Amino acid sequence: MNKTELIDAMAADAGITKAAAKKALESFLGNVEKSLKKGNRVSLVGFGSWSVSRRSAREGRNPSTGKTIHIKAKNVVKFKAGSDLSSAVN
Repeated sequence: MNKTELIDAMAADAGITKAAAKKALESFLGNVEKSLKKGNRVSLVGFGSWSVSRRSAREGRNPSTGKTIHIKAKNVVKFKAGSDLSSAVN
């Protein structure tokens, strides 16, 4: 499912226009992004939680040449599925 299909499904399920569904989805995604940028965790009970963790700098290998390269430290977003979501897909 891509973003357009998700907007269509949200509009149909909620009985709202596609424009309203798009606005709601973009608001949700924007607020999750803002919260994660601040270093906060976003948690939806039963669905899952997003958090930011720091990946330290490390040495890696270029797979085509085998040469050692330096990989910079960076922040990564992690998602952990909640119990209801895990149960639904199993």
